Amino acid sequence: MQYISYYQCPLGKMLLTSQGTGLTGAWIDGAKYSAGYLERQQEQLELPEFAQAKEWLNIYFSGKMPKAAPPLDLKGSAFQLAVWEILQMIPYGRTVTYGEIASEIAKKRGISRMSAQAVGGAVGRNKISIIVPCHRVIGADGSLTGYAGGLDKKRFLLALEGAIDTEDKSKKQEV
Repeated sequence: MQYISYYQCPLGKMLLTSQGTGLTGAWIDGAKYSAGYLERQQEQLELPEFAQAKEWLNIYFSGKMPKAAPPLDLKGSAFQLAVWEILQMIPYGRTVTYGEIASEIAKKRGISRMSAQAVGGAVGRNKISIIVPCHRVIGADGSLTGYAGGLDKKRFLLALEGAIDTEDKSKKQEV
């Protein structure tokens, strides 16, 4: 059974999902791919992980970095999980490139190189937006690229964190 809850944020309504063991999804209304992860049977129920996620989001949207993420129940391929783990290590207010994440994964796997494009695919399939901060990943040239919620929302989130100025110049951070 999939449980759902809603959260109203400055970017619009967010859909939160869980199967009762941790957050499985957090999508801004209209985000690419979100409908593909919804199960036929859903029940709107206020679970503890939803309350924790909403508190985390309240702190985040107040312009501060929350201390601890709500319980997560990430589901994906081994590669996706590796990428999402790295996403969670990107500091608040900083950005990294797809290529930097690819290099980190290659190093962990003991291989010479990893495709930044493959990393981009995994980043784009992140089911828990904002909390697993895929918005902190940028193009090699510092450009804001690819965000399932839309580039305007990515720009808003990065500006909220102080990671970009009005000219979209990012404050990069090594992974």
